[in-house]
Amino acid sequence: MSQTTTTAASPLPLGERLPLEAPLDAASGERTAPASAADREIKRRRVLDILDAQERDSLLLTTHTALTWYLDGSRVHISLAGDPIAAVLVDRDGDHLVTFNNEAGRMAAEELPAGVTLHSVPWYGNLHEAAAAVGRSTGPAGSAGTPLAEAAVATELRAARQQLLPAESARYAHLSAELAGIMTDVLSTARPETTEFELAAALAGRVVAAGAEPLVLLCNGSSRSDFRHPLATHAPLGRRAMAVVCARRDGLVANITRWVRFDAGTPEEIDAEARIAAVEADIFGATVPGARLDSIFGEIQTAYVRHGFGAEQWEQHHQGGPAGYAGRDPRVTDAVTDTVVVNQPFTWNPSGPGVKVEDTVQVTEAGLTVLTVDERWPTATVNGLRRPATLQL
Repeated sequence: MSQTTTTAASPLPLGERLPLEAPLDAASGERTAPASAADREIKRRRVLDILDAQERDSLLLTTHTALTWYLDGSRVHISLAGDPIAAVLVDRDGDHLVTFNNEAGRMAAEELPAGVTLHSVPWYGNLHEAAAAVGRSTGPAGSAGTPLAEAAVATELRAARQQLLPAESARYAHLSAELAGIMTDVLSTARPETTEFELAAALAGRVVAAGAEPLVLLCNGSSRSDFRHPLATHAPLGRRAMAVVCARRDGLVANITRWVRFDAGTPEEIDAEARIAAVEADIFGATVPGARLDSIFGEIQTAYVRHGFGAEQWEQHHQGGPAGYAGRDPRVTDAVTDTVVVNQPFTWNPSGPGVKVEDTVQVTEAGLTVLTVDERWPTATVNGLRRPATLQL
């Protein structure tokens, strides 16, 4: 490894749908729905193909992951820990979004893609029942059946999300690069006396200022480096620290881990950093179009042994997997048999005692492209790919 510098209620009566407001001028600083008409047409075709295969006429989408993907980036949350404030019924005549009355105006103005019909229910209503009722009231004769539940076709929907389309790929790359730059800016100003909470707060502020939501914020200083999911504390960073951010914007989630230290590092640390980077390189080498994820998981297990970590090391933390509209979609185990496709994003995160490496990448026709890149961050070349080194201050 060589261093370089470098939610029983009824919907609105038929005919009383909310009018769609014109998109707001992006130059005014107001939000407009990010959806690409071209990408959404392809996504609708993918869902209709699922309905054809299931011999059904409608599908009810209810989870954050499926909704943000199908709506192509609309925000369907209020609380990050709460259920979506919208449900979407996809039927053969069109797309119907049902939301609460206190959310409908904002959804119409800022989050509703073109071609989606908006319906409202009282804030105390049931979104899923209302959305199913929309289908019974608006569908063609004979189509009054219960909509297909999202959970019944979870695997098929995941496959439909695998290959990012052009506009969402561009949005993802922009978010990822911006997140990497935020990591550089904030960690460059860290000092040994900086507390973990102070560092996490600085990262959170920059992520929110960039129009994104910090879904995960982790930080450990040198006194807590054994923890793989270190929620921040008031402890000072000390001689070295790790920061982890998973940030969501327009539905897409970018993931990144970076390390900083304030001394030269011990020989053991430097050796472990090189070896975990070698584990990651082996995972990257196995992440190619056509590869099955359970097979890649097997490669992960053997890579730890190959590079001097214990055979049990993969059991100490999840190893990552496909990314995109969920932090991992899904976390890979030996039971996940999905196949890698071109333009699919991933975040692998191999780790060992006191070491971890994590970036958001995309499999392309030309090979694997790292998306969370900031040219100002020091790198090391591993198997021909520039990987983040520890920032030494």
